[in-house]
Amino acid sequence: MNLPEMSRRRVLAGLGTVPLAAAAGFPDLDRAPSARPVEAPGRSRTTLLRGADLVLTMDPKLGTGPLGRLDNDVDLLLRDGVIAAVGQRLDAPDGARVLDARGRIVLPGFVDLHNHLWQSSIRGGCSNEDLYGWMSDCNRTVLPKIDPQDMYRFVHLAALDALQAGVTTVVDWVHPIPYDTSGRYIRALDDAGLRFVYASTQRAADARLIPRIKKDFLDRLPLASVQVAAHAGMSQLTDLRTLHELARELGVMLNSHVLENRDDRGDDPIRALREIGAFGPDLLMNHAIHLTDAEIALTGEHDVRVAHCPLSNMRLASGICPLPALHAHRVRAGLGHDGGTNDTSDMFNVMKAAVGLQRARHEDAGIHPTIPAVLRMATLGGAECIGMADRVGSLTPGKRADVVVLDPGTLNFAPRYDWTSQIVLNGQPPNVSEVFVDGHLRKHRGELVHVDTERVVHEAELAASRLRTT
Repeated sequence: MNLPEMSRRRVLAGLGTVPLAAAAGFPDLDRAPSARPVEAPGRSRTTLLRGADLVLTMDPKLGTGPLGRLDNDVDLLLRDGVIAAVGQRLDAPDGARVLDARGRIVLPGFVDLHNHLWQSSIRGGCSNEDLYGWMSDCNRTVLPKIDPQDMYRFVHLAALDALQAGVTTVVDWVHPIPYDTSGRYIRALDDAGLRFVYASTQRAADARLIPRIKKDFLDRLPLASVQVAAHAGMSQLTDLRTLHELARELGVMLNSHVLENRDDRGDDPIRALREIGAFGPDLLMNHAIHLTDAEIALTGEHDVRVAHCPLSNMRLASGICPLPALHAHRVRAGLGHDGGTNDTSDMFNVMKAAVGLQRARHEDAGIHPTIPAVLRMATLGGAECIGMADRVGSLTPGKRADVVVLDPGTLNFAPRYDWTSQIVLNGQPPNVSEVFVDGHLRKHRGELVHVDTERVVHEAELAASRLRTT
């Protein structure tokens, strides 16, 4: 969700972080007590996943069909943070950790194209409101009250929730917040261990904060990158132009909410984006529900990317994205949670809704997205939308080792019939047994590694209590 009046490739660098949490008195989760062994910082441990029953590589060259399917006794080797090999009977290097993946499903980590993680602070809020009512009564009233310390707590909670559900890359659209709060926000993302894109917006007068935030907080983090976020509309054309010019100066994408609600049509966002020269492959449009047929064709012609957020759109009575028409025009699209109004960090639920909405609307079980198509949208399709397909989104050797292992031997998933379909139709976050980000094991045997979950929840509850009393 965007606040209309609050409107503003790659950044990979060396290791290291600024100790913001300790300086601010935050819980330092990197040193929290844990019963589980902790991987040392720096190079990730070599890991061999042994004997998976099903691997969906998302690379047709590595397996059968569009999802690159490999069946029966498949190994996956992760070394130095990358996918080193996929195949059968791979040798385990000396000192490698070998994890038994028999009976399991392995696939790339999910890419969440659109989120507002701070909105964990208002989960369930304004549940009877549409987009504008929710923004007015929940979003705008709460954000100014959150201080830097509590911002850390809300973002950390939501980032860990996404991670435990199998999201390994998140694009976080961050509303205008002060410089110090931005530092705490970024520290929370980095502490969670996600790969993340910090899509920062500011009012035009404060636009130079974005490169400062990038330089001071993001450039040093190996899993971080940046986008410039903006609100698109003719009423804010000057601000939009300023932010687009800044995005070009930084060599990053522009990220904008576009036609989420039918009433957004009055501000003519597509015209505004075209007028400033932003309508192209360096533009990510969130929602894009109320596009005309001509605008859909233009979106495909100019290779503009789209983030589809079906659960949020349903919650806010916003409408249904014209995904089949976008697909017919070869528009690259992925899936997003969209913060507080998604109500859950469950990509399985998002995939199921994306399929179900179109089937119900068109009364056609074969309409796009099909089950394979929506799995691709949640992984490689999302990576393509943000220019990261050369690094993540598939289990292609040489790409970064962002990997999810699913346990189908559960009451909600078993018995086996068609596992590919069951991932979308039956899968739930508890089925995520292991998560690797850049080769680092972040979730193991169904539990986040080296995270005191009770403490994280307790800190967020205290922060929420302070919000309710201010």
